[in-house]
Amino acid sequence: MENGEKPPQEDEQLYRIRHSLSHVLAAVVKELYPEAKLGIGPPIDNGFYYDFQFAEEFSANDLKKIQTRMRKVLGRKDAFTLKVMSPEEATDFFWARNEDFKVELIKDLAAGGETEVTIYEHDNFVDLCKGPHVNNTGDIPARAFVLDRIAGAYWRGDEKRPMLTRIYGLAFNTREELDAYIKQREEAMKRDSRKVGKELELFTASELVGRGLPLLLPKGATIRRILERFIVDEELKRGYEHVYTPVLGRKELYEISGHWEHYQESMYPPIEWEGQSYVLRPMTCPHHFEIYASKPRSYRDLPLRLAEISPMFRKEKSGELYGLIRIMGFHLADAHIFCTTDQLYDEFKAILDLINYCMKVTGLEEVCWYKASLHDDQKGKFVDNPEGWALSEKHLLDILKEQDRKYELSVGDAAFYGPKLDVQIRTVSGKEETIFTNQIDMVLAERFNLEYTDADGRKKRPLILHRSSIGCLERTIAFLIEFYAGAFPTWLAPVQVRILTISDRQIDYAKNIRDRMLQSKIRVELDIRNESLNRKIREGRLQKIPYLLIIGDKEMEAGTVTARNRDTHNQSALPVDKFIQDLAGEEKTYSLKLNCA
Repeated sequence: MENGEKPPQEDEQLYRIRHSLSHVLAAVVKELYPEAKLGIGPPIDNGFYYDFQFAEEFSANDLKKIQTRMRKVLGRKDAFTLKVMSPEEATDFFWARNEDFKVELIKDLAAGGETEVTIYEHDNFVDLCKGPHVNNTGDIPARAFVLDRIAGAYWRGDEKRPMLTRIYGLAFNTREELDAYIKQREEAMKRDSRKVGKELELFTASELVGRGLPLLLPKGATIRRILERFIVDEELKRGYEHVYTPVLGRKELYEISGHWEHYQESMYPPIEWEGQSYVLRPMTCPHHFEIYASKPRSYRDLPLRLAEISPMFRKEKSGELYGLIRIMGFHLADAHIFCTTDQLYDEFKAILDLINYCMKVTGLEEVCWYKASLHDDQKGKFVDNPEGWALSEKHLLDILKEQDRKYELSVGDAAFYGPKLDVQIRTVSGKEETIFTNQIDMVLAERFNLEYTDADGRKKRPLILHRSSIGCLERTIAFLIEFYAGAFPTWLAPVQVRILTISDRQIDYAKNIRDRMLQSKIRVELDIRNESLNRKIREGRLQKIPYLLIIGDKEMEAGTVTARNRDTHNQSALPVDKFIQDLAGEEKTYSLKLNCA
């Protein structure tokens, strides 16, 4: 573990156990594979890991013998001993052991001004480490950990550096806690958006198309279309004006905005054509700024709210690509609000009102929280505007407190041009992700020479609010898949109703009902196969369709349907018009519960 690493867990003893286990893991690996080189091995939220460079082939099949050997080591009660060295001594020490990665870390510490480094030793194993650890290996509960899996990891996260083998372990205070976590994780993985997306035929991937470039299938495209129509209609109600802008822009556009300087690593290389350099846009803001600048603006024109479902493109490291959550090309429900300083508070509050509404309607509000990212005093990292920072950060925090919203502070993580407010969510794999982002911008109006004329005829710069209402549509779909495990509420379900016939005698009646539902814009399928009703019901349930409508001779004679509720399994005989009316009401109110049967 690198010196200076901060414990992530609240339980200090559990942190020490996990940290110590990473050392025991490394010691056993060095014993069994003497040529392996050590990377780093920190504790993490559910256990620990250690990175190794193996001189020979290594696979997950080797974990069991390492784990068995680790448990024997714990029984020896080897003490963890702290030693202090100068950087020069430590460099010589690890260089003699052929530990290149450790030597690199020590040199970085020395370059940063460290005059001493600490190492920990147990038995014959020595590692560069800040600590803390348990007193001895006997303090580690031997049955409360398990080696979990292996993965590839670039040294220090740099894809240009060597690929190492990362061994993950799970560790808790007791065996019962470990078993409970494993069971909980197994249940959570049933919700994995990649797994459910494949089972429900929502999206697919093609190596020929490219990694991180998913293909939405008809049902996945339906969910995206639903979300897009919902948010566009809602934004229009709230005074936004929707625009369309190109996915390309001249490189100079992003040099002026600062994106080329600050985000170049995430941008695709320029496309050279007829003496001009173009880039695929990673952001929409400069395009919207040019719309603002297309004619003179008065204070009477403000606030101006420009919105767009924006196609964007960003490079992602291959190891970070993940289903629909981390992709190379996506569509963002983006907007930029141009306002006066006096309008800032109300406009930012209105943004939160919209986001809160979106989270409530989708059901995600119970699993999301806010993160307020503020600036710090690091010179050169943030725009030099003390008054602007003070006002914008005060407004941001005051609105959160006024609305009694759960949030966490993150000092130093603001955008270079202003504070931001992110909406966070955690995936089923446990990784924290940002679902929506909102930023206050005090810089780019100056860079793009954006102006408005105030009531006294003076030229002033507008403030700009960068805002995402429902986020990246693809990512939001993934979070919804995981939250609902694919069992979407009626208004989001790609197929709302499937009609099941018992025999061929009901086919014409079923087709008539389907046509009536299509006219009412209900997303309906027809299953008239010559299969048993039980099989049709089972397959409909596996597809997690909200309502299955069973039609037999009795229903045909009475002009009804028997509606089966996916969530409650209740069945109700209803007139066709009554069911259509109830379903329309359920969709209109964005109901999260199925109420039609």
